[in-house]
Amino acid sequence: MRQLNSQKLRVASFAISIDGYGAGPNQSLENPLGINGTELHKWFFPTQTFQKEHGDGEGTTGIDNDFAKKGFENIGAWILGRNMFAPSRGPWQDDNWKGWWGDNPPYHTPVFVLTNYKRIPIVMEGGTTFYFVTEGIQAALESAFDAAEGKDVRVGGGVNVIRQYLKEKLIDEMHLVISPTLLGSGENLFANIDLRSLGYLCTEQVRSDNATHLKIEKSN
Repeated sequence: MRQLNSQKLRVASFAISIDGYGAGPNQSLENPLGINGTELHKWFFPTQTFQKEHGDGEGTTGIDNDFAKKGFENIGAWILGRNMFAPSRGPWQDDNWKGWWGDNPPYHTPVFVLTNYKRIPIVMEGGTTFYFVTEGIQAALESAFDAAEGKDVRVGGGVNVIRQYLKEKLIDEMHLVISPTLLGSGENLFANIDLRSLGYLCTEQVRSDNATHLKIEKSN
């Protein structure tokens, strides 16, 4: 599957609440991250990394930005769930929908979107092409590693997609961000998943003023 042994499947800058939720309930066009879901990303919005893509080009430096920036380094392809790409469910009804990000999405690589419904690829500005994979997580991973040309592949989410790859022990490392907020409900990242039995260990912990950054790696 992997072109080079050094290729990794990574999760980066994925924020969860203190009570473990990676998205709030009732995701929709108006609330793409679920109700109160934006609270998870208050650490990220002010950073220089975010502002260069979505803001005025300024932004904060320091611990949060260092981790955010690192998440884009050596990434040759992305994998996303359907919910990360569109608010709709079921068969594609609107071929004009090309994601949440406008004409120039922040990925700048091939992006493989897991879905149950076929759709032709969408070529965007800035090097992003969305491919729609209906054959499951293994097929998406194989295509992503091939497209990455020796670089790493990043799983952008959502929660359900990360959980699927975790259960199969396919994720090599995760950078998780514990945001100081409680969501109470939504999509819980680790519900009924025993990370220790799957061979994962926490290898780094760094606190900033806005969050706690954790690095979790597969030990076997």
